[in-house]
Amino acid sequence: MFTILDRYIIRKFLTTFFFMLGVIMLLATVFDLAEKLSEFLQNKATLEEVFFDYYINFILFYGNMFSSMIIFVSVIWFTAKMAQDTEIIPILNSGRPFSRFLRPYMIAATILMLGSLFFNHFIIPKANKVRLAFEEKYYWKGMSVQDYYAEFPGEQVVHFSNYLSETNIAEDFIVQQWNEKGDLIYFIKAQQAINKPGTNNWELKNFYERKVSFPKDQIREGAKLDTVFQFNMSEMATRDNVAESMTYFELKDFIKRESKKGNQLVPNYEIELYQRTSYPFATYVLTLIGISVSSRKKRGGIGINIAIGLGFVFIYIFAMKVTTVAAMNVGFPTILAVWVPNILFGGVGYLLYRNAQR
Repeated sequence: MFTILDRYIIRKFLTTFFFMLGVIMLLATVFDLAEKLSEFLQNKATLEEVFFDYYINFILFYGNMFSSMIIFVSVIWFTAKMAQDTEIIPILNSGRPFSRFLRPYMIAATILMLGSLFFNHFIIPKANKVRLAFEEKYYWKGMSVQDYYAEFPGEQVVHFSNYLSETNIAEDFIVQQWNEKGDLIYFIKAQQAINKPGTNNWELKNFYERKVSFPKDQIREGAKLDTVFQFNMSEMATRDNVAESMTYFELKDFIKRESKKGNQLVPNYEIELYQRTSYPFATYVLTLIGISVSSRKKRGGIGINIAIGLGFVFIYIFAMKVTTVAAMNVGFPTILAVWVPNILFGGVGYLLYRNAQR
């Protein structure tokens, strides 16, 4: 049963959050439009596409991504305002423990956390698919892949030195087939390889093919060969943010496939998957810290509380960056890289909370 105090704090929490979210996303949209407007005009993107395909999904993606940070600043803002207006002292002097004052904050944080969790895994990826398709068509200049190597299921190894999306040509293309004993049974190399979009059909130019057989290998070479492989270029030439457009189950399957191929970007994809859960749960940690540092009236006013809060935000972001870089470059477990900042700051939040109770 919610009391008047519960409803008051929950209302303040949610209205402050959505107000700050709206202001920040409005500013982000203005700055992004100023940066990309010339490309949109040059590539003749329609107003409808810019608004509905790009900026609606842009706001959903970045608003949800930074929601826990915005929640933190919102909590500090309205709690410090309550402290300055001497609203908190009567609440605590009425005999209610500090934990009772904390309850409506955690209720509001839970509402926002569950919404963010659902959006992260299922809604935002679908929105990103539309946004990224728009960027591919109207903003990105093209894509190149250098020195690609992968092991596909069935003991098949693929390598090429360079690929440009503008020409759709892979240079120095090599496919090797091995048997279960580790012996090479097939090899083909082409100076250039072109994949027909949307299919597994390939056109090889200046090729050399070798089939290992007894008593003599079968070898042929020529200027052109039309053939079929079990893969296509869309599986190999992907942007780093391709995981952003996949729902939870799609991303799980994608990580399994890329792990079998030995893709070096697998840690990036795993971090994307785990962050979709860890970021929403950071709402609890940052809410606890926000209340603890702003629930007392300070001589410097609200500005001091906001400055302290922004300091925590910068340290949190720095810690997250350090752990994710460690996961991508030195083999630090990705799930720990994502959750360690929450665990560390959870401990800090608990200490601040204990101090605020006194």
